[in-house]
Amino acid sequence: MDYSLRIKYFRDVAGISANALAKKVGLDPTTIYKIEANDSKPSLSSLERICDALGISLAEFFAEGNQELDPELQRLLGTVKRLSPEQIEHLQKLLDSMRKD
Repeated sequence: MDYSLRIKYFRDVAGISANALAKKVGLDPTTIYKIEANDSKPSLSSLERICDALGISLAEFFAEGNQELDPELQRLLGTVKRLSPEQIEHLQKLLDSMRKD
């Protein structure tokens, strides 16, 4: 598993810079750059914090199928995961009203 590519991918999906990610997880930006350059691997606790900041679980990070979706769809899914059930219902109604059958 290439941690560097996975972190870059999910960071792009989340629309967050390496500096912003580092700040969110309490790491020095050079640490994130080293991880993304494949010069270093994150500790498990750092990876958990990175995943949390990116709005994904460790399981999602390690799942191989995640890259099959367009990054824009991944970003939307990440946003939807943070919505309440009521907000999801409203979103579904909005999407249903926009769909042309």
